[in-house]
Amino acid sequence: MLPEDDANRQIANGFILDLNLNSRAIQVLPEAHGWEDVVDKFTNDYASTMRQYPHRMIALVIDFDEHKDRLIYINDQIPDDLKNRVFVLGVLSEPERLRRDINKDFEKIGEALAKDCSDNTNEFWGHHLLKHNITELDRMISSVKPFLFN
Repeated sequence: MLPEDDANRQIANGFILDLNLNSRAIQVLPEAHGWEDVVDKFTNDYASTMRQYPHRMIALVIDFDEHKDRLIYINDQIPDDLKNRVFVLGVLSEPERLRRDINKDFEKIGEALAKDCSDNTNEFWGHHLLKHNITELDRMISSVKPFLFN
């Protein structure tokens, strides 16, 4: 997982704390310090190594900052040969707003999102600040679930 900032890093860390998850299969990378930096780091630092490891996948965890077209822009930056192994997820606004809305710290949010994945539910993914991720989430789960969840 390549997080945009510290809040997204904490959510990612909480995600891998879920007991139903094979956390050895996931690495949370250092934060990129901005959604554009996530794209740059991916294209400049990680895309080439993904080609060397055909089973490697990456989740780009960003703030959408209320820009629903950001996913389209980022997907346009992902090389065609990697599109099926790159997933873009994040809060529609910013993680701080989600934290206030559901009254959980960032790691607990990550744990709740992982539990939704392992339980095949959308209790938290269905929140109005996260539900825009459903299509991308379904694509990701169908690719990684056999490898990640017990």
